[in-house]
Formats: sequence, structure tokens, C-alpha cells
Amino acid sequence: MTVIDTTPAGTPAETGRPVRGRGRYTIGEVAAYTGLSAHTLRWYERIGLMPHVDRSHTGQRRYTDRDLDWLDLVGKLRLTGMPVADMVRYAELVREGEATVAERERLLSAHREDVRRRMAELSSTLDVLDQKIDRYAEARRANEERYAAPGFTRPDS
Repeated sequence: MTVIDTTPAGTPAETGRPVRGRGRYTIGEVAAYTGLSAHTLRWYERIGLMPHVDRSHTGQRRYTDRDLDWLDLVGKLRLTGMPVADMVRYAELVREGEATVAERERLLSAHREDVRRRMAELSSTLDVLDQKIDRYAEARRANEERYAAPGFTRPDS
């Protein structure tokens, strides 16, 4: 199963990944790397968002670089507000293989359009905030200039 086509460039220190000689990571290391709790990582497995995670001979989870790449993608999807159900559906499609490429493309394209719409809304909202902040800054400067003039004292002094 191919999760994504490329792996992050650079050394483990450059990518922020835990340094392990064989590329196997404990759940604690993955939690520290991703910022997710161990509980959330286990939940991702239960709901089918996380592909099968290998286990050590003692039953402890051992994540691979591929798992970290997948979690990087999931983190980006979460950051963009993709619903968990859509992320799970995407994971199912990935596991089903190449026959689902078109459906994966449709799912991600629809989500991209939603992200773009929300970005436009946020940009418009940011413009309103900028205007308000500019007005308050102008009012503050005008007050400072008025009270700095000779003969004026602040009412609170």
C-alpha cells in the first residue's frame, strides 16, 4: 500500500523525527513527534484512520517512517478542518488500492474547494479586523497628541 508518494527530505534531526537506527518508533515517540496523545493514536487505529501498525514481539506498537508520513498527512487534513469521517473514508480508499485513485482525487478536490471558501471568508474577516484596529490606533494617537499639547492635562492625572 502506498500512502503518499514522497517522504520528507532531510535527516531525522531536520524533519523533527525521533532518531532511531532502524526506523521503528514507540507510541510515546510518535505522540511526542505528532503532538497527539497515545490515546488518540490508538483511537485512530480503532476507527480505521491509521493503517495497521506493526507490533514488537512483546505486543508494543512499532511505528514506521511510512506511518509518520501518514500521520503528517492526517495532521494536515485535520488542520484544514476535514471531518474525521472523510479522513476515514480516504484511508479506506487508500487501502483499497489503485482502483480508487479517481475517488480519492474527488474527495480531496471537494475538500480543497471547502478550504479555499473558508480561506476567503477568513481573509474578509481579517480585513474587517484590520480596519477596526487601524481606527483604534488612530483614536489612541489622536488622544495622545491632544494630551501632549501645552495646557492639556489628562483627566486621570
